[in-house]
Amino acid sequence: MICLVLTIFAHIFPSAWTGINERTFLAIKPDGYQRRLVGEIIRRFEKKGFCLVALKIMQASEKLLRQHYIALQDKPFYDRLVKYMGSGPVVAMVWQGLDVVKTARVMIGETNPAHSLPGTIRGDFCIDVGRNVIHGSDSRESAQREIALWFQPDELVCWQDSAERWIYE
Repeated sequence: MICLVLTIFAHIFPSAWTGINERTFLAIKPDGYQRRLVGEIIRRFEKKGFCLVALKIMQASEKLLRQHYIALQDKPFYDRLVKYMGSGPVVAMVWQGLDVVKTARVMIGETNPAHSLPGTIRGDFCIDVGRNVIHGSDSRESAQREIALWFQPDELVCWQDSAERWIYE
C-alpha cells in the first residue's frame, strides 16, 4: 500500500523520483528476447547496484507501441519500428537507483551499435541499428511517461534493498 501511495505521489510531484529513488524504463526488444539475452541484461543492472521494481514479459499492442514511440511518428522508420516491436515478446522493466536514467543510457550504449563502445550492451551484442536489443528512457520525463504507459502503479514494487548501504554512502 505504501508503494502505491509513493508512486502516486511521485506522479504528482516528479521531484520525488530523484536521488536513489530515480526510476527509469527499460525494455528488452524482441531481438534481445529471442537471442536469450534477458538474463545477461538484467544481471548487468543488478551488478551495477540498481533495484528492479517491475518486470513483465508481454506482447506489446500496436496501440501501446504507437503511444510509446509517438515522438518518432514523423520519422521514416516509425511504422517499421512499431511493427518490429510488436513482432515478439518484450521484457518491460522499471529500475531504480541514483542517476539510473543517465547511467542506464551509458550502460546501453549508442542507438547505432556501430558507435557503441565494447562493454556496453549494444557494443557487446548488436550489429544493426534496427536490432539494437534494448530501449532505455532518455530523460527523467520520458521515464515517467513510459513507466505510466507500460505499468499500473500497483505493479511497481517497493522494497528495501539490504545491499543499499554497501552501494550508497
